[in-house]
Amino acid sequence: MVKFGPSGCGEEFYNEGNKTILQVPAWIKNRGLDAYEYSFGHGYQMSSALASKAGELFNQLNIALSLHAPFYINFANPDEEMYQKTKGYIYTGVKFMRAFGADKLVFHSASCGKMTRAEALKLTTYRFSETFNQMEEENLLEGLYLCPETMGKSMQIGTYNEVVDLCLTNSHLVPTFDFGHINSIMQGKLITKDDYKKILDYSIEKLGYERTNNSHIHFSKIQYGEKGEIRHLNFDDQVYGPNFEPLAEVLVDYKLSPRVICESATTMPKDALEMKKIYQKILDK
Repeated sequence: MVKFGPSGCGEEFYNEGNKTILQVPAWIKNRGLDAYEYSFGHGYQMSSALASKAGELFNQLNIALSLHAPFYINFANPDEEMYQKTKGYIYTGVKFMRAFGADKLVFHSASCGKMTRAEALKLTTYRFSETFNQMEEENLLEGLYLCPETMGKSMQIGTYNEVVDLCLTNSHLVPTFDFGHINSIMQGKLITKDDYKKILDYSIEKLGYERTNNSHIHFSKIQYGEKGEIRHLNFDDQVYGPNFEPLAEVLVDYKLSPRVICESATTMPKDALEMKKIYQKILDK
């Protein structure tokens, strides 16, 4: 079964007087959700002890837990010192995965900077292979998935083809398909079931059914311009897409059960529950 949850708790959580990560698991469970993504997007600002305590609560309530690594990871940075920092962010992410009991670490792969796209992608591919094969040799990745994310801006490495191909460098890599990002790059043309099938078919062809089944999904409506993503929106927006129903139909048709995380601007839990209801309705037909 597909598990649904939010990335963060949005305004509702704090408006109800909640404050800490230790209150999140029960709050998520009480809303009928069974997944959660905790973001370290602005840095690893938490103790391992607190992470372990929170992780126990998530585990007790059977909530699947993912983490998001810092946003400033860049495997294509030409500076060797900055590359070593990027590796460090991944290693620290794995440490927190173990502390939390999480099984997936989402991260942004790279930006082109002043390089051509081909140059940036070549360097990213080489460094993926070097980093993740080294981590595997050090026995750090057993039972874990590292999940490079499809990106929403034209200067970022992260089309769905690029992400799937990067996952070929190590068996512990599975894609994070951010369909709001993909729609932004496609300029709003992610519409039909066939549009979604094309993406998932590419993954199944390259990585196989099992790894595609274990993939991570981000879903939200996103405003975009000619260079891609501008800002995340909520599901009540009537101008921008994408819509979840066609993807839900494909997940049911393909019998896929990835984790689906809602990244709406402020109503992530509410919109995550809406996706769960849409999926269940299609499943029950």
